[in-house]
Amino acid sequence: MSDNTDTSLAVVVLAAGQGTRMKSALPKVLHRIGGRSLIGHVLHTASGLRPQEVLVVVRHERDLVTTAVAEIAPGARVVDQDEIPGTGRAVQVALAAVPDFAGDVLVLSGDVPLLEAETLRALIASHRSTGAAVTLLSAHLTDATGYGRVIRDADGGVRRIVEEKDATPDEAAVTEINAGVYVFQAAALRTQLAHVSTANAQGEMYLTDVIGLLRGDDLPVSATTAADAAVALGVNDRAQLAEAARLLNQRVVRRWQLEGATILDPATTWIDVDATLAPDVTVLPGTFILRATAVAEGATLGPDTSLVDCEVGAGATVTRTDATLAVIGAGATVGPFAYLRPGTYLGDKGKIGTFVETKNSTIGERSKVPHLSYIGDTTIGSGVNLGAGAITANYDDITKHRTEIGDEVHTGSHNVFVAPVRIGEGAKTGAGAVIRKDVPAGALALSVAPQRNVEGWVENNRPGTAAADVAARARSAQKADDGSQGQDG
Repeated sequence: MSDNTDTSLAVVVLAAGQGTRMKSALPKVLHRIGGRSLIGHVLHTASGLRPQEVLVVVRHERDLVTTAVAEIAPGARVVDQDEIPGTGRAVQVALAAVPDFAGDVLVLSGDVPLLEAETLRALIASHRSTGAAVTLLSAHLTDATGYGRVIRDADGGVRRIVEEKDATPDEAAVTEINAGVYVFQAAALRTQLAHVSTANAQGEMYLTDVIGLLRGDDLPVSATTAADAAVALGVNDRAQLAEAARLLNQRVVRRWQLEGATILDPATTWIDVDATLAPDVTVLPGTFILRATAVAEGATLGPDTSLVDCEVGAGATVTRTDATLAVIGAGATVGPFAYLRPGTYLGDKGKIGTFVETKNSTIGERSKVPHLSYIGDTTIGSGVNLGAGAITANYDDITKHRTEIGDEVHTGSHNVFVAPVRIGEGAKTGAGAVIRKDVPAGALALSVAPQRNVEGWVENNRPGTAAADVAARARSAQKADDGSQGQDG
């Protein structure tokens, strides 16, 4: 256990719901925004609090959710909810898994992804300073549809929380909503959960009923109102998923702007939470910087570019490019309309140009693949220039083979390299060459047969066509011109 673990804090994450409004085979908490699943955001935030325990309650598609939790937070404990429905029952089974825990219990929903650790630290600090039996997080929303309402008494104290389906018209008009985030004293929570019933419109054990029960026993109930209502946004359908993604992206984009990146159009720029941008990076409209992409200082990205788990070196330029698991060196140029597949490594000051696809290939420093090429399973040295239309034929229907191209090789246009094959250092190839054998260093490789012209072929084989007519006139004009030159001579 880490020395800075908060031994008096346990976190319970509720992830048992089906999420029917998502209309998806995928469990709601596994839908993604900002490069992480919804529950991934929640668990990441929870881990920042250094709790003694993290307990995740699962039921619907429990195997999928359990696998995801194990990948995201290996130290978290998964607890199965039984057939009794409701958030109250979910917390009850979680507490049963830690019968000796007597500290504070922070309850989070697995579908509320915008919470930040700072907000939760402030909530916990407020709870501990007031000695409340429970402190809940609330927010004020113009449209509170779908949320439980916080009902206060005449002196402003929290009396209870009412779920929307159980609210009277007056209660439904309340704009202060329950964010679904609570800090309970464990002992008080255990006691009151034993008294929660399923006598409500949903037939569920509501965790929110504990609030009223605590008040009924004259135990202190407190609430902290979030300064930013966005932290309370829960995801129940695809529209709310999109809204959560938009709000998260605004937060991430602003963060990098304040760190020194120029982002020309935040509305069309999407940056995942695990991506990093150095100062003086410029991001043009329509750019997606996804997963753990890292961009070094002075690089320019976009417009219309997608980078997934890529490394971009200092001063590089990447334009209208789709790249995944690629490394782009310092000062390199990529695009427009380039496709970098996994395993692409472009050295410093190299170039992958227009309509070029690369895969599992290393392209050395100062080397260029300027246009209209496919480079797969290839190692290219430094200072190489591949002519337009270069193709590495790497697959024989059974096995992928590699092509090796040495330093300072220059190739003609429309070359095909039939792997496995090696082009030696400093070698050159002619236009249209099909290279099936190794080329020695410094050699010139030619594989195209000498050109043969068959005079009069079109007139003889395509008589009456426009091509034959124009050819006949051109030949006649050429003969006349040759004759006049002979007379002049």
